[in-house]
Amino acid sequence: MFDNSVKAYTKACEVIPGGVDSPVRAFKSVGGTPPFIARGEGAYLFDVDGNKYLDFIQSWGPLIFGHCDKDIEDAVIKTVKNGLSFGAPTELETQLAEEIVEMYENIDKVRFVSSGTEATMSAIRLARGVTGKDDILKFEGCYHGHSDSLLVQAGSGLATFGTPSSPGVPAALTNHTLLCEYNNIENLKKCFEDSNDIACIIIEPIAGNMGLVPATQEFLRTCRELCDKHGALLIFDEVMTGFRASLTGASGTVDTKADIVTFGKVIGAGMPVGAFASSKEIMGHLSPDGAVYQAGTLSGNPVAMSAGLTSLRKLKANPSIYDELNKKALRLVNGLKKVANENNIPLQVNTRGSMFGFFFCEKEPFNIKEVAKCDFDRFSKFHHEMLKKGFYFACSQYEAGFISTVMTNEDIDTCIDAASEVMKSL
Repeated sequence: MFDNSVKAYTKACEVIPGGVDSPVRAFKSVGGTPPFIARGEGAYLFDVDGNKYLDFIQSWGPLIFGHCDKDIEDAVIKTVKNGLSFGAPTELETQLAEEIVEMYENIDKVRFVSSGTEATMSAIRLARGVTGKDDILKFEGCYHGHSDSLLVQAGSGLATFGTPSSPGVPAALTNHTLLCEYNNIENLKKCFEDSNDIACIIIEPIAGNMGLVPATQEFLRTCRELCDKHGALLIFDEVMTGFRASLTGASGTVDTKADIVTFGKVIGAGMPVGAFASSKEIMGHLSPDGAVYQAGTLSGNPVAMSAGLTSLRKLKANPSIYDELNKKALRLVNGLKKVANENNIPLQVNTRGSMFGFFFCEKEPFNIKEVAKCDFDRFSKFHHEMLKKGFYFACSQYEAGFISTVMTNEDIDTCIDAASEVMKSL
C-alpha cells in the first residue's frame, strides 16, 4: 500500500536530513513513513503508490481553492512565460499590496518577503528599530518561524527570559526573548514587570501551531493595553490565519488592532511568499526610506505575486466563500465529535473560518500545557487509520487543519463515516 513511499523515503534519507525539508513532514509525531506525494487535484492528493487522499492540510493553509485551481494556474503560466524572476520591481507587487491595504484599516504599506519566517523576523527587527528597545515577548506554543530569537523554551519561572530550544542558537540572543503562557493575563502583566525594555509582543491571535487555540478577546485587549502603556508594538502573526480565518484574517474576528501584521501562505496561493505590513509612520522606518534594513532578491517574485493576486481577488469577489467554508468545517468537527461521543471518546473541537482543530481530551485546551495533556497516542492511531482509509489530516496534534472550497459535503460525510469506524477501534 505504501511500498513506493517507503522506498522514496529511504532514498531521501541518504541525501536529505531526516528525508524531509521540514521536520513535521517526517511523521515523527505519529510514527510511520510519510506518503510521498505525486500530484494534487482539487480536494485530493495522490501519492507515488497511487493512493488517493482527501486533503485536510492544503499545503498547510494556502490552497483555499484546492490544488490546481484553473484561474490561479492560468495566471501563473502566463506570468512564467514573461520570466521567473527579475530582482527588480514589477507592477504585480503594487497591485497585490493595494489589495491587502484596501482591506485593513490599520495597514498603509506592505513589504513582501519570501517566507513566513522572514516576515516575522523582519517585523521584529522593525519593532526594535522603531521603539529603540531590545526585548521581545512571545507565547509558549506560538510558532513564528525558526529565526534564532524565536527558538526558545521556558525557564524556571512563570514569566522569564527564554533559553535556546535548539543547538546552534546562542543564549545571548534568546536572553532578549521573554516567554509567556498563552491566554494567561497575570503572566503577561508580570513579563512587563520583569522588563522595561520590551520592543514588541508577537502573537498568533488564533494559534495554529498547538492545534487550533484562539486567544480570548480579553487576553488580546490586555496585550494592546500593555503595549500602549509601555511603548511597545503589537505584532499579529497571521502567516497562517491571514485570509483563512476570515477575509481579513484573525484581525477581522477580534476587536483588537495590531501595529504590525505578518502574512504568508495564502497571499501566495501556494507559492513561497510572506509579507509584513503596518502604518506609513512605522513602515517609514524601513529601508530605503528609513534606517531599519531588510532585503531579499526574490522578494515580490512575480510568479508568487500573480498567484496570490488571483486568489485574493477571487476571495474579495466572493466573500460568502467564508460562510460556506466555515459551515463545512463545522460539519466536519461536529461530525467527528458526534462519533467520538458515540464511542465514549472525549474529543474537543474548534473552528475559525476555514480552519479547524480537534483534541482527544476532556476539556478544551487554552494553552500549550493543556494541549500537552491530550491523548497523543490516540491521535496517532486515529491519524494512521484515517490515512489508510484515504483521509490526510495534519500529522501532529499540534497542527491545525484546513477546508478548501472544492471539498463537498459528501466528501466530509464520507470522512465522518470512516472516522466512525476508526473510533470504534480506539
